[in-house]
Amino acid sequence: MGRVIAIANQKGGVGKTTTSINLSASLAELGKKVLVIDIDPQGNTTSGLGVDKNNVENTVYDLILGECSINECIIKDVIENVSVIPSNVNLAAAEIELIGVEKKEYILKNEVDWVVDKYDYIFIDCPPSLSMLTVNAMTTANTVLVPIQCEYYALEGLSQLIHTVNLVKERLNPKLSMEGVVFTMYDSRTNLSAQVVENVKENFHQKVFDTLIPRNIRLAEAPSYGMPICMYDPKSSGAESYRSLAKEIINNN
Repeated sequence: MGRVIAIANQKGGVGKTTTSINLSASLAELGKKVLVIDIDPQGNTTSGLGVDKNNVENTVYDLILGECSINECIIKDVIENVSVIPSNVNLAAAEIELIGVEKKEYILKNEVDWVVDKYDYIFIDCPPSLSMLTVNAMTTANTVLVPIQCEYYALEGLSQLIHTVNLVKERLNPKLSMEGVVFTMYDSRTNLSAQVVENVKENFHQKVFDTLIPRNIRLAEAPSYGMPICMYDPKSSGAESYRSLAKEIINNN
């Protein structure tokens, strides 16, 4: 049975997409079979894995509206051991189209249940909002992984997100738990980065991963080539840190 992990934070620009792409690729390097579900209308995870998001036949939008089966929208082995369910701007209309649909919180879960046994890990890259799409991700997931940028305002969003996770757990998915918090864009030269890490450890009783994802120019460049960092620059500090995070995720089992 595969583990389903939602990568969520309602703040934008914290490294959700970077984490979805590179954590998946790092686990694939270790021989794990991974499915990435892009449920962000921006479709950045889709293009970051080398898929032309504007030229795909079936996307997660078609899946949510029941216009195709999950197997029809999986693009297999975009890189070795990593498959993806793509997204594009069409998904932005899903919220409106789901108004009045019964049990709309479980649409994604009901589809993913068909394929969960075929993968070791399924990652769901959430949009930067606490929308119906994010709720769908959380009803589907076993755990929520929260990337946090090492900056002052990062903490404000965290308590809100934990509150949402607890609400979903209480009302929709009693098995949901926190996978943990991973710090991104860490700059060892600044006191602020270290203070943010300490602050989260003191104030939020959540698991915090030992791996810190550095602020790294190669990590920022890789998506424009449609490649994960472990292929684009395998020896960079960004690649090494995501490999380290992948091992921590495996040990979390």
